[in-house]
Amino acid sequence: MKNSRVSLGFTLTELLIVIIILGLLMSLVAPKMFSKVDSTKTKTAAVQLEMISTSLDTYRLDIGEYPENLNELRTSSKKNWDGPYLPKDVPLDPWGNPYLYNRTGDKQNPYELKSLGKDGVPGGEDDNADVVFK
Repeated sequence: MKNSRVSLGFTLTELLIVIIILGLLMSLVAPKMFSKVDSTKTKTAAVQLEMISTSLDTYRLDIGEYPENLNELRTSSKKNWDGPYLPKDVPLDPWGNPYLYNRTGDKQNPYELKSLGKDGVPGGEDDNADVVFK
């Protein structure tokens, strides 16, 4: 009888080749994947701004005017308040900053609602651009 050796696993060389191939694939795919994360955050901010805007409009219908600040959407002692108008506390934007709200008093645009984007400062481009509800 012949004494034959049967391999039941991978050799070190085969494992190294697979690791190198996976590393090369990740170096090609990862930059595209991570760029999608920031665009998703921008879309999330736009959706949250729309939700807050709907709550502001409902508040105005009940009270007759827009609130002084966003916290009044959760609790208020004003007459005819029928809230809370948001199911949870006012969310932070996807970058962890508070949304900016300002009553303008203008009939066309009675309030300004926005996020300052990734960098947290006014203006900017791409991922740092402000997300403004219009």
